[in-house]
Amino acid sequence: MDIQYIHSQFLKCSSVSIDTRKIDKNSFFVAIKGDNFDANTFAQEALDKGASYVIIDNKEYYIDERTILVQNSLAALQELAKYHRSYLKLPIIALTGSNGKTTTKELINVVLSKKFKTKATVGNLNNHIGVPLTLLSFNEETEMGIVEMGANHQKEIEFLCGIAQPDYGYITNFGKAHLEGFGGVEGVIKGKSEMYQYLSDNDKLAFVNLEDPIQIEKTKAMKVYSFGVNKDFANVNITSIAANPFVAVSYSQNIISTHLIGLYNANNVNAAIAIGTYFGVQESDIKSALEGYIPENNRSQLMTKGTNEIILDAYNANPSSMKVAIENFILLDKKNKIAFLGDMFELGEESLLEHKGVVDLLINQKEIICYFVGKDFYQNKINQSNLFFFENFDVFSDSIKNKKFDNNMILIKGSRGMALERTLEFIV
Repeated sequence: MDIQYIHSQFLKCSSVSIDTRKIDKNSFFVAIKGDNFDANTFAQEALDKGASYVIIDNKEYYIDERTILVQNSLAALQELAKYHRSYLKLPIIALTGSNGKTTTKELINVVLSKKFKTKATVGNLNNHIGVPLTLLSFNEETEMGIVEMGANHQKEIEFLCGIAQPDYGYITNFGKAHLEGFGGVEGVIKGKSEMYQYLSDNDKLAFVNLEDPIQIEKTKAMKVYSFGVNKDFANVNITSIAANPFVAVSYSQNIISTHLIGLYNANNVNAAIAIGTYFGVQESDIKSALEGYIPENNRSQLMTKGTNEIILDAYNANPSSMKVAIENFILLDKKNKIAFLGDMFELGEESLLEHKGVVDLLINQKEIICYFVGKDFYQNKINQSNLFFFENFDVFSDSIKNKKFDNNMILIKGSRGMALERTLEFIV
């Protein structure tokens, strides 16, 4: 594989694509096999729709000089991204973590874009395919790259760092996410900390939240830039945080009032403040950027439907994020509170125990009516007048479709596979 030649052809194109349903004119199409399809079969379609070049790894589908034949298309995409990253030589910030990484990435992006021409991971394209696509979206006009990295097993962050070669890194937290793949919480810590290992080995800098003892311990021999709440020795000292329901933080002489729900989002805001400060963004610009950010995509969105206020946090869930969401919901100074909670996935042998832990959080919260949806919650069913359990969404929806919800504060949270945002159809 002549990566230099492939890169020279890529530079002639305006974008990269792995999906013929999203082909732009003059794009660079990479045919990556899926579990149920062979994308090599779409090479001709990609060219017909306007792609200038296609990468394939099956010679049967070679068309003409616009076709680049490689041994493995996915490996070629990854190698091309790594080469392109070295070619551009721009500073790159990488971030990972169990919870909050996409929101934090968005906040960092809006802050840094006040001073730099930034590009960041789109959505949650943060895996072995998404990270290369993100890197290939950077161009010579990009002044700062922000790359989100997700992982559900050991060595994945190490691999992604090898491709992206970040100059700076931040880990949002170490929580109970993807326990099945990581092999427990200690496995999560080890897996996420692969980013620290890369940064340390390459003499790069880590941003550190001094509220997290694991971050402090893992980075004590590294170059760091720190932030914390009421910690005068931090590089950036946040003097106060609050959320009722929106996060507000104070630092320096600024009060920043955001559109983010829940105290658990304060660390995400604080990280963006610290990173913006490190890169010399004016305090007034940091404030306007964070106050102007509106969450979307079912991530801690506050919306109104009828007479109800709704916290829609149905993009994803794990025991750590579920716990802080519920704790925040309990603290809200509101009456008539209802929670719709869906199963949490990828917890392996710990799943039933972790779901029981969530139920236990609400046993003594008699003022909150809670609907638990999913088989793992259902297997932890208890008899309590304010707690209701449903084995699946269909049974749940049949039960509530004729109910009338008025003047409630509602929390909706569950794993992506539960698609619990469908509950909105029944709230009128």
